[in-house]
Amino acid sequence: MGGISIGQLLIIAVIVVLVFGTNKLRTLGSDLGESIKGFKKAMSDDEKPEQPEKMSQDADFDTKNLTEKSTAAQSEKSENKSKDKEQV
Repeated sequence: MGGISIGQLLIIAVIVVLVFGTNKLRTLGSDLGESIKGFKKAMSDDEKPEQPEKMSQDADFDTKNLTEKSTAAQSEKSENKSKDKEQV
């Protein structure tokens, strides 16, 4: 009483194959498998503890120390002076 027997399952399977065709069922099965795989991956990504990123940078800027900045500024000043002397 209640429940579906093997014979009824076979009849349902035959009707589904006749209605949709094997190609449509094959693509439906692969799409369903990919979506389940993607869902499992997303769930496992949420469970992992978030690790802080190593010195995240915006755009393409490089971080410099104060000593590097002062050295770069001095070299730019000397380059500008040499260009000024060449133009005179």
